Amino acid sequence: MVMRDVQEDPQGRHTLYTTYRNKRRVRCHSEGRIRVTVWRDRKPLRREMRENTQDGTPGSWFKITIPYGINYDKMWLMNSIQNQCSVPFTPVDFHYVKNRARFFVQGASTASALKDVSYKICDEENEKVAIFVNPSTVPYSVLNKLEPKEMEQLKLTLNKRYNVSQQALDLQNLRFDPDLVGHDIDIILNRRNCMAATLQIIKKDFPELLSLNLSSNKLYHLDGLSDIIQMAPTVKILNLCKNELKSAWELSKMKGLDLEELWLQGNPLCGTFPDHSTYISSILELFPKLLRLDGQELPSPIMIDTDVPYLIKPCKESSEGSDELKSLILQFLQQYYLIHDSGDRQDLLGAYHDEACFSLTIPFNPEDPAPNSLQEYVKDSRNMKKLKDPYLRVQLLKHTKRDIVRSLCLLPKTQHDLSSFVVDMWLHTNTMLCFSVNGVFKEVEGRSQGSVRAFTRTFIAIPASPSSLCIVNDELFVRDASPSEPQSAFSIPVPTLTSSSVHTGSREQQEMVQAFSTQSGMKLEWAQKCLQDNDWNYTRAGQVFTTLKAEGKIPEEAFKQIP
Repeated sequence: MVMRDVQEDPQGRHTLYTTYRNKRRVRCHSEGRIRVTVWRDRKPLRREMRENTQDGTPGSWFKITIPYGINYDKMWLMNSIQNQCSVPFTPVDFHYVKNRARFFVQGASTASALKDVSYKICDEENEKVAIFVNPSTVPYSVLNKLEPKEMEQLKLTLNKRYNVSQQALDLQNLRFDPDLVGHDIDIILNRRNCMAATLQIIKKDFPELLSLNLSSNKLYHLDGLSDIIQMAPTVKILNLCKNELKSAWELSKMKGLDLEELWLQGNPLCGTFPDHSTYISSILELFPKLLRLDGQELPSPIMIDTDVPYLIKPCKESSEGSDELKSLILQFLQQYYLIHDSGDRQDLLGAYHDEACFSLTIPFNPEDPAPNSLQEYVKDSRNMKKLKDPYLRVQLLKHTKRDIVRSLCLLPKTQHDLSSFVVDMWLHTNTMLCFSVNGVFKEVEGRSQGSVRAFTRTFIAIPASPSSLCIVNDELFVRDASPSEPQSAFSIPVPTLTSSSVHTGSREQQEMVQAFSTQSGMKLEWAQKCLQDNDWNYTRAGQVFTTLKAEGKIPEEAFKQIP
């Protein structure tokens, strides 16, 4: 076997049947001999010279490492360092190594200035940010920087692939583009130098780029693409299909890009989620403005514009409109609990947003971890001080309105004492209301029938219409009532049904009238009339009562006089 440098045998180049430039081999059989031609890198001397004489000072590059840098927004991190650093600097090759952020700078004076910044920056949790500085070899993207001729050919290739009318750039399978292969140029986007060169061209030539297709490029990490936030901030559609991305963690390197459409089909990461809804929610955490994922329309995101300062200021009791908000909340609570206590909670579906969340919690006492009195609620309790299983914690957080109402239907049937309610509205904006209600209720069936419970419920709601609310978050806390609470609860005597006050109906109808009278505060005959006018549909009667009361159309004499 003979092994020779291809440059010693120019004719050997014509025997090639492949176009790869690096590590290419040709085997020819001739009279029992095998000749192996090895192609060497074409620029070893030039790169070695560049490495040692970059600015006339060998070893002038320094590696900058920020522990846990993956936890910080890249723009915030770099801006904070630039603001604190006594000299301006240009970060090179920014990327992540596990949970660390890393980049390179040139010059000992810059490195020294960056070292002085360590522990001078505090994050949102008031933790100081450490910065480590170490000597380094020439960074990969500098050592392997594309030559001017290669950059020019890449620019021509990208321009051919750009759709002006759609402001879209199709870089699918870029490595095997005939124009690049014909000029013996390897553009492998998984390499930071190639991705950096591509983004530089995009920034200069396609500043209004809306759609970028990077499918089928064998991307297994997105370090090079982390600069897209600065280089191509206008991108709204990104196609990463048929690559080798194994974890959603790679996508976090682009966090901050305001994507509206993302394609990830054909990546191993798609199979790492327990179900499709978890996949969607995990991606939405990274790109909250996303409208489509893998071609599927997503629910419209509920956005609160925190850029407008006045929107997030808590309300004041004296502010204009507080009476209207008070009326809206009280009307909502009355209608909600009329339906809740009617016996059929399915009608609560209309009170919740499609993607609402609900959780239930009961007190945690280490000496009595499962109190018998609250046994019906233990299995659904999401108290994190007791619940150690992270999977179960996720399962007990009910998502979507159907899951929430299904869970509510499984809880004991109740009768709430509306007169015990204490309501507090603690935040409101133009797009959101946050309020809580404390009170007591009685279980009306089951083994704990007659037991009085105390509860606190916190609602976060958005306007469904000018006169109605839609729940997006619901948290319920249930405990045993204190000795004094049952005494004051349900203290208003409920008149019994008599033939002189109402017409005798079935026992079920009598119970409905009595419950409706208690809930609404109306006299028995008026409660019965309301139910009769609505064909004994308890839920509809409650809705009609709430509307008429809000409009002031129910006369005073309809209500019981409270001594």
